[in-house]
Amino acid sequence: MAELDTSSGGGKHKGGKIRSKKASTRVDLTAMVDLAFLLITFFMYTTTLQKPKAMDLAMPDNSVKTSQLPIAASRSMTILLGSHNKVEWYMGEAGKSAPTVDNYGKDGLRKAIIENAKKVADTHNGDEKLMEVVIKPSDKSTYENLVAVLDEMKITNVQIYAIVKITQMEIDDLKKNSIY
Repeated sequence: MAELDTSSGGGKHKGGKIRSKKASTRVDLTAMVDLAFLLITFFMYTTTLQKPKAMDLAMPDNSVKTSQLPIAASRSMTILLGSHNKVEWYMGEAGKSAPTVDNYGKDGLRKAIIENAKKVADTHNGDEKLMEVVIKPSDKSTYENLVAVLDEMKITNVQIYAIVKITQMEIDDLKKNSIY
């Protein structure tokens, strides 16, 4: 029988060395694939997935009409959520103290909450947890603004806060300050 020589021996073997045919190497990768899948499943089971970040918020039932609880004006801070990522806040009762227009963040609303909590603590036996915050979102505010204010309540450790409907007098005040 005739053989086909596939070696690259340089032509018709004129003075050259005759090289032996090398067999191709074959590697069985089955064990490596099994090991890879075992490692993948091991790392999937041992890592913790990111836990969802959610804040507990208890909202009253709107179908039941209840009377509103009185809030001491000396301990209350009202936050009005306006448009253009602006917020307006005042201490005490509406119309009796001048509102302050502020922005969100550590130099805006957070700073105001901390300072007002210290003032309330100074006048009420040093307890900063006595301050009550009333949050009033307007029609022009966004959901993101409400979440930002709720985050500030958590960051500043305000224990008592409520989300209440905004009054017409407060809407007029927001319009006066061009944030409605």
